[in-house]
Amino acid sequence: DRYVIIGSHHSSLNTYGGQEWASSTAIITAFIQALMLKVKKGWRPDRTIVFCSWGGTSFGNIGSYEWAEDLKRVLQRNVVAYVSLHSPVRGNSTLYPVASPSLQQLATESQSFNCVEKTKCSGSNVSSVQMQGDSDYFINHLGVPATQFSYEDVKTSENSSFLSEALFPVHTTKTEELDPSFSLHETIAKLTGQVTLQIANEPVLPFNALDVALEVQNSLKGDEVDVPQLLAVASHLRDTVELFQSDEMRPANDPKERAPVRVRMLNDVLQSLEKSFLVHRAPPGLYRNILYRLDERTSQFSVLLEALEHCKLHQSNETIQAALSEVLNTINSAQAYFKAGLDVFEATLAGKK
Repeated sequence: DRYVIIGSHHSSLNTYGGQEWASSTAIITAFIQALMLKVKKGWRPDRTIVFCSWGGTSFGNIGSYEWAEDLKRVLQRNVVAYVSLHSPVRGNSTLYPVASPSLQQLATESQSFNCVEKTKCSGSNVSSVQMQGDSDYFINHLGVPATQFSYEDVKTSENSSFLSEALFPVHTTKTEELDPSFSLHETIAKLTGQVTLQIANEPVLPFNALDVALEVQNSLKGDEVDVPQLLAVASHLRDTVELFQSDEMRPANDPKERAPVRVRMLNDVLQSLEKSFLVHRAPPGLYRNILYRLDERTSQFSVLLEALEHCKLHQSNETIQAALSEVLNTINSAQAYFKAGLDVFEATLAGKK
């Protein structure tokens, strides 16, 4: 009853986007074919893998938005991760991996194991920057951890990615010219496949809660945002998560600790760990999920940097105070969430004794 969603997109319009969705569709089709070979031999995933091909991506992601909105209650309860195949081959210079903080470790491990062309993979750091495409609803409305692998040219990856390509179309090169041997497509398929199968099959979800706490602390470093209260709350969050990680992640490493009830409770906590970081309102172009940055040139919370710019422009601190309050609330909420998880575990163990 838990879902891992893999999303590609398609288009019926005779536009530049045809090349992009062709790559996306080719990879997801190849993955389905490979998976069906395992299924015919009797294999079944522990979690349901849902394959989606979205329409209306160039029109505000209307296809994925309407589908997810109609099924919101089910998805909120059951989706554990979203794996994006939006425009996987946009260039051929370098691999560009993006992942939620909780999935960065998994993405990094998969990347080092699966790269066909090592020269185009080495040094590719997994970052949490805003993604284009249909992952938007899952990240910003459901708080679902997400990841995406793509090949891009350096100049392309340096551009901000929050605006739809419907507004600023970039005419792409034909797929045959970008990847004549289809080795890049093969790499993306392997990376996507390994990440998906690990999330679908691991008894304990392969999410790293400590990476989320570290990302929060790193996003508060620097002179632009120096608020002692925020730093103190972030430190408290890290302490709580470290305790959670050491005490409750033992089932991931020790099969003797894998009592079904214990594992289910642990996975429920891990599944919802990013939901606490959704702010009620974000400035235009920025994610509601504050764990994602606008681009790789910034290392701090984008909502705070945007509020600081607004403050300087209008000579008013009203916006920055509201943004600080939002960020503080999300960090407090995350800390309380993990603390509640620990309390439930302790109460359950005490009841058994």
